[in-house]
Amino acid sequence: MTIEYAIIVKSKTRLELLVERFNTKAQAKFYIDRSGGSFDDYQLEHDNFHQSLSMMQRQLSTVIKNKIVERNFLPSFLFNDKQVVIVIGQDGLVANTAKYVNEIPIIAVNPDIARYDGFLLPFNPVNFIGAVEKVMDNNFNAKTVTLAEAALNNGQRLLAFNDLFIGASSHVSARYKISYTDKTEEHSSSGVIVSTQAGSTGWLSSIFNMTFAMHQFIEKDDAKKKVVKLKDGQLFFAVREPFQSQKTQSNLVAGILAGQTKLVLESYMPINGVIFSDGIESDFLHFNSGSVATIGVAKEKAKLVTAG
Repeated sequence: MTIEYAIIVKSKTRLELLVERFNTKAQAKFYIDRSGGSFDDYQLEHDNFHQSLSMMQRQLSTVIKNKIVERNFLPSFLFNDKQVVIVIGQDGLVANTAKYVNEIPIIAVNPDIARYDGFLLPFNPVNFIGAVEKVMDNNFNAKTVTLAEAALNNGQRLLAFNDLFIGASSHVSARYKISYTDKTEEHSSSGVIVSTQAGSTGWLSSIFNMTFAMHQFIEKDDAKKKVVKLKDGQLFFAVREPFQSQKTQSNLVAGILAGQTKLVLESYMPINGVIFSDGIESDFLHFNSGSVATIGVAKEKAKLVTAG
């Protein structure tokens, strides 16, 4: 398949968001300075980002047509297999983009290597063009990443690169019925996390640190951290702080999802039940009474171009 377009995915800088909030740059600066912050850092971050973006666009224009898509338009943008996607930003933007492109190659660029660790950002504004040319020649290396899926009984679905959260939108107990393999329980908990292999060292690892009930799944990664070791194609679910009472149970708290093995949750929450992915609360589904969510491995995968 011939690659005809490069789609550059970006987010607004912190400075741009501040200007939107306060209407002018001068007002934004006044607010930051008054609160004791460093406006110069916002400005430097903004300038470095746009310098990197401009450098990328100049190089791209010599080899392929390209356009910019802002992060907030990702859910409605129509991607196709004649495109290569170039993400410039932080790791979270790579994760968010991957849910919408369905195995279109993603080239992830770190715009400011002095500022961002960039675990998912193997390229910079100088060397990324080589990766673009390799994708155009269909001669590139890539890592395929398993995604998680939440599918509701009304037909709606949500994908996750790192993890899904199923629970209440506020700090109240989530009420639901949970079914896994041949077991079913009613729960009152702080919600359920479903993690992919990519997300297993994030939110999920914090749950392992506090949940003794999962000890049989824990392997020591080093002297300080406890992590779950997931294989490719596996998800792991963990119930946060399940409360045991006459009505609710706390035995079904963790497990592996792979292949056709699913986790099924039925909401008992009249209002404020949600499912959101990758820590982004704006990417969510309502999960109120009458909703049944089936959680498992998604048919879609993410394809991250590697530097090797």
